[in-house]
Amino acid sequence: MRVFLVVMDETKEARCSLRYASRRAAAVDGAVHILALVPQQNVSAFGAVQATIEQEARDRAEVLAHGAAGNLLAESGIMPAISVRVGNAQAMVKEFLAEHEEVAALVLGAAAGNNPGPLVTHFSAQAGNLPCPLYIVPEGYDEMAEKRTD
Repeated sequence: MRVFLVVMDETKEARCSLRYASRRAAAVDGAVHILALVPQQNVSAFGAVQATIEQEARDRAEVLAHGAAGNLLAESGIMPAISVRVGNAQAMVKEFLAEHEEVAALVLGAAAGNNPGPLVTHFSAQAGNLPCPLYIVPEGYDEMAEKRTD
């Protein structure tokens, strides 16, 4: 089964990439996997405070991912798998891809303007070294609008 990996956060471009991935998955009888990333906190002086901050960030990421999954299920009938990882975003995505050979494509949303975002910038430079194709979805991309003009 082809799995489309989407890195989810609170941005509009992430929602666009999730819609794009769900349409591709539906077209090929594939699946979607949402990866929610939580940045590691650097509050080393107070370990309990750091742990609390990280847990709250992880909880927010899980709520976001589950909300996106619910919306995706309602829109397309696809129930995605969800993973939440704590750490450096680029490293976590690379690690996830190395562990999951079933991923057929990494789908990232690009922000409008001259700065598409740190993940798009990083992985577009690494595209030839990735174990799967990289799909970059521009912010605001609407496949349905494109089909209406054909």
